[in-house]
Amino acid sequence: MRHKVLLYGKKECCLCDEAMDLLTRVSISLPFDLEKRDISGNPELLEKFGLKIPVIFVDGVEVFKYRVNEARLRSMLTTELLMGDVKQLE
Repeated sequence: MRHKVLLYGKKECCLCDEAMDLLTRVSISLPFDLEKRDISGNPELLEKFGLKIPVIFVDGVEVFKYRVNEARLRSMLTTELLMGDVKQLE
């Protein structure tokens, strides 16, 4: 089963762009389903995340905020699907 990676961010956010670039690059060698959600037009997401973006979830678990650690991401993507009780890594 493929991992699902979700990035919450918005336009004109350099950290969001950096995270998306890294996720895209990693997906070439370790394929996964990648989705980006823009929080700008969603009041609920704006309230939840505000300026604390990007936020990255892998298989429904929040694993990174602000920056993606590539080595940790690769490690997660080469293991079984994350469980809901996995600790947040960053």
